[in-house]
Amino acid sequence: MSWKLSAVDTKARVEAALEKRDLTLDWDDSVVLTGFEVDPDDSTIWQLDAYTEDKPGAAEKKAMAALFEAPAPTIKAEQLPDLDWVVESQKGVDPIRAGRFRVRTPEHDALDEPGITEFVIPAAQAFGTGHHETTAGCLAMLDAMHAAGLRPRSVADIGTGTGLLAFAAMDLWPRAVTTASDIDPICGPAVVENCDLNGVTLGTGRGQLAMVIADGMEDPALQARAPFDLLIANILAAPLIDMAFDFAEAVSPRGSILLAGLLETQEAKVRAAYRKAGFRLHRRLVIGDWSVLWLRHRYLG
Repeated sequence: MSWKLSAVDTKARVEAALEKRDLTLDWDDSVVLTGFEVDPDDSTIWQLDAYTEDKPGAAEKKAMAALFEAPAPTIKAEQLPDLDWVVESQKGVDPIRAGRFRVRTPEHDALDEPGITEFVIPAAQAFGTGHHETTAGCLAMLDAMHAAGLRPRSVADIGTGTGLLAFAAMDLWPRAVTTASDIDPICGPAVVENCDLNGVTLGTGRGQLAMVIADGMEDPALQARAPFDLLIANILAAPLIDMAFDFAEAVSPRGSILLAGLLETQEAKVRAAYRKAGFRLHRRLVIGDWSVLWLRHRYLG
């Protein structure tokens, strides 16, 4: 990406803009948004950046301004060096720990510690390196599920990105039939590469990972492997809400759903959608501004 649009505003208004982007059905997915603190000493001031492949014009600035309640902040355009900003943003990041899991890039040394499962996830054009709070929260919740006695025989990781959450599920439940899917074709090669790095076998049997490029749950390959005892979806609040009944239909009668990618401010709407689909909250984890939800069929409590 060679250009960036930036706007500085309050944390609340930037978070509201990010939420509005999630609900904007005609948003150009090639324009990537990120929000962050501007000053570590003042957590109330945030910056919203929009990365674009081409020089942004009036239409792109108008679309970004429309994410804010009036009056919109000043939006500035900046040309960037010709770099892969996904890769650059992940270079040098420290390994993270979440539950029994440690996630590192190839640039860091392995940690020889009993009871720790380590995954190597390089910087790549796919979401889910473990360094985002939602991914780390899912790793911690998966560990908590295992500790609580959950023993799924079939697992689906929808919107898998790098495959990391599917790998964690396979480590916890090595005899389960595990499926990973993503709508983005670039995730297929990323998952294959990461399987090789982490000793994960691709295939359709128990202890193997089946990778599927699929747009939603109506894909024949996903339908053939359903129902799932555990469905993981670390995506965004809007698609989580839209797909509540699709996910519910794909889960076995005594199954669980693990949801992430939603801000804590979006949690009520997401939970309401799944309550209508027959699920209730079993356990929640808040990490930073993000919620991670373990849902079970309502009659299971």
